[in-house]
Amino acid sequence: MLPLLSSLTSETCTQRKTRYAPVSFLRQNNMLSLRSFVLFFLSFIAFRMNLCFTGIPSSLKMLSIDGHFEFDQVQVAARDFGNRYQFFPAAILHPSSVSDIAMTLKHIWKMGPRSQLTVAARGHGHSLHGQAQAHQGVVINMESLQGPQMQVHTRNFTYIDVSGGELWINILHESLKYGLTPKSWTDYLHLTVGGTLSNAGISGQAFRHGPQISNVHQLEIVTGKGDVVNCSKEQNSDLFYSVLGGLGQFGIITRAKILLEPAPTMVKWIRVLYLDFTTFSREQELLISAQNTFDYIEGFVIINRTGLLNNWRSSFNPQDPVQASQFKSDGKILYCLELAKYFHHTEGNIINQEVTRLLSQLSYIPSTLFISEVTYVEFLDRVQVSAVKLQSKGLWEVPHPWLNLLIPKSKIKKFAEGVFGNILKETSNGPVLIYPVNKSKWDNRTSVVIPEEEIFYLVAFLTSAVPSSRGNDSLEYILTQNMRILEFCQTANLGVKQYLPHYTTRKEWQAHFGPMWETYLQRKAAYDPLAILAPGQRIFQKAKSLS
Repeated sequence: MLPLLSSLTSETCTQRKTRYAPVSFLRQNNMLSLRSFVLFFLSFIAFRMNLCFTGIPSSLKMLSIDGHFEFDQVQVAARDFGNRYQFFPAAILHPSSVSDIAMTLKHIWKMGPRSQLTVAARGHGHSLHGQAQAHQGVVINMESLQGPQMQVHTRNFTYIDVSGGELWINILHESLKYGLTPKSWTDYLHLTVGGTLSNAGISGQAFRHGPQISNVHQLEIVTGKGDVVNCSKEQNSDLFYSVLGGLGQFGIITRAKILLEPAPTMVKWIRVLYLDFTTFSREQELLISAQNTFDYIEGFVIINRTGLLNNWRSSFNPQDPVQASQFKSDGKILYCLELAKYFHHTEGNIINQEVTRLLSQLSYIPSTLFISEVTYVEFLDRVQVSAVKLQSKGLWEVPHPWLNLLIPKSKIKKFAEGVFGNILKETSNGPVLIYPVNKSKWDNRTSVVIPEEEIFYLVAFLTSAVPSSRGNDSLEYILTQNMRILEFCQTANLGVKQYLPHYTTRKEWQAHFGPMWETYLQRKAAYDPLAILAPGQRIFQKAKSLS
């Protein structure tokens, strides 16, 4: 507006120059003075903003740390697996020790509310909605964290002591050297310990062992005040339970002691199909409630997929090849039950009998029985095979508008009737997982929010969007579909809770936590009162009232 105003004034003054030269001269000088003042004022504002955004990183440069800060090449910390949000930090901390993290947080804590600097811990970058990003803040690269090597302990009980930035796949390989393994997993192992423990960590073993947060002996935490605290069920227990499933709001997990059990060597990996959802869900619930059952129980929904069983042949062997080849999946809503039974090489005959006995109790479509025998590592790391293929084709770094829901057992049929085949017309954009877990295996003292019923289901829509598409695989279409699913859940009053939750308003977060909200506020006030940590979750804002 200022250049336009100046141009118009100059033109007018030129036209009247012969009659009103003194006035024109005064007007020009006034406009020049006004323009100079505005430019000075804007420069002053920019200077003050620069102090906020570049002066703060300058103060970080003065910290005497073992690792280092990166102030220039920070774009890597502004992206994640979700590929939908991009918030650039002012700096990335590459810590060499826990003290680097503590010193940085202590420094920011001492700056007080006058500083808007926030801190986010970033593991392997698999957040979905920018949760591990910190706009104009500090992102801590947890995979840079050095310290004591992973160490397995077997004296009184078995556990492995690991860094919060360690990948689960590395923990698997290290523990197997001792014939041991963690009890509970996620489906994808190339995630960090701190990342999954800040959420819950769920997979097909959760019905028996609970989520990963139910299998932790001890944690080392750096709080939002910069304090380094060891905690467990017996020591500093409030912090221990706060951090587990706490979405990074109360502290950064820098070390963890993960419980172990004897490891198998082989896995019978099984898939069968159902046409009827009621039968499918009833038998899933039967399996997770039985004493002698499979070691892993999951399921997924398949809608209108062509040549489904032929695609399985690359990894599985059909029990009846002739009948399997005649099965048609086109235009159908199918429910796949995926099972696994662990064993050792010497137990082959026994395990075959046991699998046959367990399968005889089920009412799946006989022609759809597929069985594979793989190593324990191959089974647990199965998703990585697909990830590598997608990465090679450039299809890994696309938007992933995932939606993960926890649904009470009493409402799962109503959910299936309302969503599968109605809102969700096909499953070609990514798998839709569905399987039940036992609430008794979850500790209600942690910060994670789950439904009230004794059995509830995880339903995960793991979709990928094609960036250039305008069809049903476009980001806009999938986001609209997700919104319709959430609206249906709310209208039908299903009592659904989001897993890996994503909300943008305080009101939505309060509704998510429900009765736990006051406890959550108290924990935040105790361990991160300035709301420095995990700003990407959008639960609290820096230096704002937490009440």
